[in-house]
Amino acid sequence: QVQLVESGGGLVQAGGSLRLSCAASGRTFSGGLMGWFRQAPGKEREFVAAITWSGGNTYYADSMKGRSTISRDNAKNTVYLQMSSVKPEDTAVYYCAASHTIVPLTTRREWEYWGQGTQVTVSS
Repeated sequence: QVQLVESGGGLVQAGGSLRLSCAASGRTFSGGLMGWFRQAPGKEREFVAAITWSGGNTYYADSMKGRSTISRDNAKNTVYLQMSSVKPEDTAVYYCAASHTIVPLTTRREWEYWGQGTQVTVSS
């Protein structure tokens, strides 16, 4: 009954920007958090960013600090990831994730729900 749908992926030139969206249906996550992971071919899925639904506290992977912003729209039950100064190494499938409780952010198996993913390709 919980579904996460990502959008906003696509092809972007290095140095450019894009915004990813994740719309959640079903139960809300007011007591937990939502975030983003990414996975490149042959690589492990890695944590990107997260935000607590109630307080809006944000957390970022070191590679994202200074060039990404995670935000949420409570009315739309949607989380966004604004990326700027993108690099070819940002190329990956980006997955939206959510949990009704606060979980260890970087531990993939702790998150309850996952979206289908959206492809981001950065050209050099």
